[in-house]
Amino acid sequence: MTETTLQSAPQPSPLARIALLAYLFLIAYASWFPFSGWRDVGLAPWGYLWEPMPKYWTKFDALINIGGYIPLGMLIVYALHPGVRKTGAVVIAILAGALVSGTMEAVQYYLPTRVSSILDFYTNLGGACIGALLAAWSAPALLERGRLRLLRAQWFQHKASSGMILLALWPLAQIFPQGYLFGHGQILPILLDWISDALSDWTPEPLSDWLTSWQNDLLSVPIHLDTFLSDNSGPSAGRYWLLETLITASGLTGAVLLLHCLLRKSAPKVALTLILVGAALAVKSLATALLFAPENAFVWITTGAQSGLLVAALMLSGLIYTRPVIQRRLAVLMLTVSLLVVNSVPVNPYFVATLQAWVQGKFLNFNGAAHFLSLLWPFLALWFLLHPLHRIKHQ
Repeated sequence: MTETTLQSAPQPSPLARIALLAYLFLIAYASWFPFSGWRDVGLAPWGYLWEPMPKYWTKFDALINIGGYIPLGMLIVYALHPGVRKTGAVVIAILAGALVSGTMEAVQYYLPTRVSSILDFYTNLGGACIGALLAAWSAPALLERGRLRLLRAQWFQHKASSGMILLALWPLAQIFPQGYLFGHGQILPILLDWISDALSDWTPEPLSDWLTSWQNDLLSVPIHLDTFLSDNSGPSAGRYWLLETLITASGLTGAVLLLHCLLRKSAPKVALTLILVGAALAVKSLATALLFAPENAFVWITTGAQSGLLVAALMLSGLIYTRPVIQRRLAVLMLTVSLLVVNSVPVNPYFVATLQAWVQGKFLNFNGAAHFLSLLWPFLALWFLLHPLHRIKHQ
């Protein structure tokens, strides 16, 4: 396939459309987190549009609102290309941004922990406008005649768009603080809390007390794997070192093998692997510096994390050159192992101690989306790897 062929017939971008749907989902999660305490105060949900500007606001919040909607405006324009371009695409993106922002703010009226604000609506709309203008200017270069599009065709399989979205989200999944490096998908404690809260509303008090006790026992006394890796004397640094080594190695290996399932034989496999892993670790360090303090940017580099990175590097040095069908199966195995272990062990007490210094107030919206992505990513990856429609015929 030549560059001339790529330029002659502009095609819609499935990658942009999938990314748009995913980003809309993230916006909704961030805007409505923590999804609890819903109530009707008897006011019109659109009433904030006629309220005066708030007296107290910060530049940080305004910049976050603008920055959060810039990708939305860009993705709308990219998703419309080449059917709708330039002015038409910008107008649609602005109107869609206004609709999305207005809906998010209206629903917040029913959440006691959130506050609807006309300033948020304006800043979100401003971000969508900026994103739409940037995308209208850059769409021809990126989607029609750009070098990136040529490299996409040369290095990745034709139907790899969904997988590329997952890979782009993996570094972003590192933003939320985790007890173990690459320890995504720790959803069992959350599910048990939901079940306990639901059952406590209609179960007799003795049964509710028993369920709460059973939940605590389940979280404090994990399954045999944890028992095997630990002694009976209680939590120890050695146990968490072994667990983090296993979680880090399996999570990293699964993500990298997912990348290689999408590559053509001619792709620079080692370079792309280093770019993916480097991006994940860079995002991890930057997020840690922002959420805690700049001097703590590399606090995640524990002994267990270092060992896990080394084990993963040794495994991947051979696995990236195996057949794609083997890579796919091993990616499923590694991600499954990571999920089982991270949901079978108690929360790392050393990690819990570090969270005491984290003031989450400014990052409430962003924290909700980051947490959601951290929880969901391994399940989306497994769905992609196991779904028959995503099995790519390699070239």
